Amino acid sequence: MRMSVVDVGSNTVRLVVADVGDGVPLPVHTAKWKLRLSERVGPCGEIPEEAVCQLVQAVSAAAETARRWGSAGPLAFATAVVRGAPNRLDVLRSVRAATGVRLCTLPGEVEGELTFLGARRWMGWRAGPLALFDIGGGSFEVAFGRGRLPDFVASLPLGAGRLTRDFFHGQDPPPEQAVRALRREVRHQLRDVAARIRWEGPRTTVVTSRTFQQLARLCGAAPGRQGPFVERQLARSQLRVGVDRLAALTASERALLPGVSAPRSAQSLAGAVVGHTAMKLTGIKTVTVCPWGIREGVLLRYIEDGGSWWTELTRRSDEAEPTARADLRIAPVPRQALTSRQSPRRGSTLER
Repeated sequence: MRMSVVDVGSNTVRLVVADVGDGVPLPVHTAKWKLRLSERVGPCGEIPEEAVCQLVQAVSAAAETARRWGSAGPLAFATAVVRGAPNRLDVLRSVRAATGVRLCTLPGEVEGELTFLGARRWMGWRAGPLALFDIGGGSFEVAFGRGRLPDFVASLPLGAGRLTRDFFHGQDPPPEQAVRALRREVRHQLRDVAARIRWEGPRTTVVTSRTFQQLARLCGAAPGRQGPFVERQLARSQLRVGVDRLAALTASERALLPGVSAPRSAQSLAGAVVGHTAMKLTGIKTVTVCPWGIREGVLLRYIEDGGSWWTELTRRSDEAEPTARADLRIAPVPRQALTSRQSPRRGSTLER
């Protein structure tokens, strides 16, 4: 069976067409359309009409490409930039009316669950208790679990694009005090989530998203052309050097560095600050870059659980009111876990 998924992100609309006959999504074709929606939202987060028209064109092109490759209608979803827009429902209805594609918005916690599933299937059970970090344009997802799906998920308003706009205000490069203010905000937002990760003591921590992939390449990981089966890791000490390196350069100068693409160069510094701060607060010294993420998670969930969960998700997306910020769900944590003095479990990655 051949299936497809369309991911409307803050910067890019991505299509993956995959064969799923053996229960594993094996890609046969990928495509992307660069819209940079996050750079075009209005002062209250609304998506302007011109950007909606271009989104409609991109989704239409993705659906037609999927049909040419033998796939039925794609599973289409949008993340934080559409989820947080006051005119979200109008955007979804416009896409459906013009293309026939039922685009839905995923709550932040669902993004984290699906991304965790993709990472778990790629890493396998030998990874043990697994922590996940995923930096998007509008939100930052953190998850932890011992099984197929996470035990807890947090989705925080710490996306690289969002923070670049809110803290740097077009200053290029931003002044040192702006970077310090950003780091303080990230520490504040991550305090309780980081305490939970320290208390759980994951055996393995993985990162997904283009932001982390580019940061890993900047810090010496193998380039993408070597394929997904090359192991790529990112050390906290290397990322700290990377933060200083990015902070000293303009966006155009960053785009000349290994792994940093021009469309993401402006937000690469904010992404690096979030990544390094998250690793420091959780006590994690090294993370593994996972090539599977949310798109693979959507396909895997559909394969493994059938289509009813997706039907329900799209129904709720059509009915729910738009949210102004990312969702947050944290499972209960013992009181003693919410202190930086809490000792990690013996044998965890925090001790190594």
